Amino acid sequence: MYNFDQQGELRFQGHLVLSGLEHRWPTNGCTTLDAGVVDVAGPLRVDRLPVRGHLDAHAERRHHTPSQRFRFHLAVTVDDLAAAAEFYGLVLGCRRGRESEHWIDWELFGHQVVTHLDPDGGRAPVRVTSDVDGRHVPVPHFGVLLDVPTFHELSDRLRVRGVAFVIEPSLRFEGQAGQHWTMFVLDPAGNALEFKAFADDGEVFAR
Repeated sequence: MYNFDQQGELRFQGHLVLSGLEHRWPTNGCTTLDAGVVDVAGPLRVDRLPVRGHLDAHAERRHHTPSQRFRFHLAVTVDDLAAAAEFYGLVLGCRRGRESEHWIDWELFGHQVVTHLDPDGGRAPVRVTSDVDGRHVPVPHFGVLLDVPTFHELSDRLRVRGVAFVIEPSLRFEGQAGQHWTMFVLDPAGNALEFKAFADDGEVFAR
């Protein structure tokens, strides 16, 4: 059983599994699902939800304790481990983790990136570009979604250290759903990184 607030919004955190019901959310905007994931094994039909009330759907809710934290992991190849260490450690300010003669772990805003040495072919392959809001973004690329102040602090840090931008810090989809700040840089091996910032976190997946 899940209670609605005074605005008729169902709010939860975690993983909600609904099964055995027909699936149709109302179009009157009285229900939003905030900060969670819904897996619908069977259709769920909700024609009209009350402002005050409850939804009883034989649902299973899986809670994540505050101590649990999910981090992204990515491994990239580089042709010069010392140059990679200068970029990720000194320029981006990543915390250095475990390492060997062939690789270094980095904490990139709480996520794990590993630079692996491949002196014979460690440079990033020739990329294609994809048009996004009138800009040609390099693909593949990786990066982090930041808050707006941290985004601008990082862009200032990159400018001071003389990093060339592939795409200068700028607003994307300005005045539209999903508006956000973005910038692209390359590491010394040519791996493309994008950093983004949404003023409203609810706009990350806006359509």
